[in-house]
Amino acid sequence: MNLTSMDVIYFMSESNKLINIEEIMSLLPHRYPFILIDKVTNLEIGKNITAIKNVTINENFFQGHFPSKPIMPGVLIIESMAQAAGVLGIKTMQSINPEAKDFMVYFMSIEEAKFRKFVTPGDTLIHKIEVIKQRSKMFKLSCISYVENEVVAEAVISAMLEIN
Repeated sequence: MNLTSMDVIYFMSESNKLINIEEIMSLLPHRYPFILIDKVTNLEIGKNITAIKNVTINENFFQGHFPSKPIMPGVLIIESMAQAAGVLGIKTMQSINPEAKDFMVYFMSIEEAKFRKFVTPGDTLIHKIEVIKQRSKMFKLSCISYVENEVVAEAVISAMLEIN
């Protein structure tokens, strides 16, 4: 999957609006300092999502990773991907079961994780996530993260959703 200049334009979700941080926080249980996506720019229920993480020097992990050369930890890039995948899973499950509002998303596996480039303060991390397979409440997803049209990380993750 390659980004073109058109992909960087902020696309609208199916409801013709961006999914902003307030809606993300209504879907995910994560809070500061562990909420790692800022907005969703594209969402196709049951198929794919594009989410953004604006990386700033104010992130608490940069205090120790590494003070003289700040680099976003790979495990947090994966977590950021997973949070975007969680929004896709929750929105998909809500479309199937509109009465269900409160979901939890659990990691099941992380496969084929690769880190290609450093992510540093000032970068905009763009996650493109596609559903490979969905069976009931189980999802397998292909995740690729970009900074300025360059792949910085990729992984295949599996997750399970439960209604709280």
